[in-house]
Amino acid sequence: MKLSDFRDLDFQNAGNWPQGVKMTFCVLLFGLICLAGWYFQIRSQQEDLETKERQEQTLRADFSKKQAKAVNLEALRQQLEEMKDMLRQMLRQLPSKTEMPELLVDISQTALSSGIENDLFQPGAEQIKEFYAEKPITLRMVGTYHQFGAFISGVASLPRVVILTMHDVSLRPQPPAGAAPGAAARTALTSSGMLALEGTVKTYRYVDDDESVPAQPAAPGAVPAAPAKPATGGTK
Repeated sequence: MKLSDFRDLDFQNAGNWPQGVKMTFCVLLFGLICLAGWYFQIRSQQEDLETKERQEQTLRADFSKKQAKAVNLEALRQQLEEMKDMLRQMLRQLPSKTEMPELLVDISQTALSSGIENDLFQPGAEQIKEFYAEKPITLRMVGTYHQFGAFISGVASLPRVVILTMHDVSLRPQPPAGAAPGAAARTALTSSGMLALEGTVKTYRYVDDDESVPAQPAAPGAVPAAPAKPATGGTK
């Protein structure tokens, strides 16, 4: 096969081409077909194969983690039941429904015994949550810094565990009765040392098993609110 054989080719009469030229064109055509097949078919399948292999590795790792959890499933269930028992015992330390009225009286009497004046002590409507109930109390108390400290200490010493959380509570100096505005009034205010505590506090009790929790439809996308932080010194 010579180079001239390729120069003098008659593409309208391919049947009369030399045998070597025919073989060369067959090899080139076969190569082009293989290249086109790889580009349009095999390449995408190779990419899919690589994706599937990565998914397989991810699934294998996930399976290993779940298998490890499944092996310890019984121990985890037992641990969960123990935690539930501990939670129930802790909740039982809170006042019950029948003890709540007496508890409110004890809180009010503790304030009076500490020397605090109860200008307002008004319990509100109780709200039952999933496993506890909260009782809001609107109050206004007047006393000194040490009297409020004695009040908190007295609440912490009550027989039942008492949790008081504060909401929108303000503590301001209490001006003396009949004090006129001005420098003299500010001097009398500083010397009296009286403070006025007003706002809303909440106390809590556990919910009995026979009490039903009222259904409250949640707004779409709403996130349940976290319980408020207890006031410092108001827990036991």
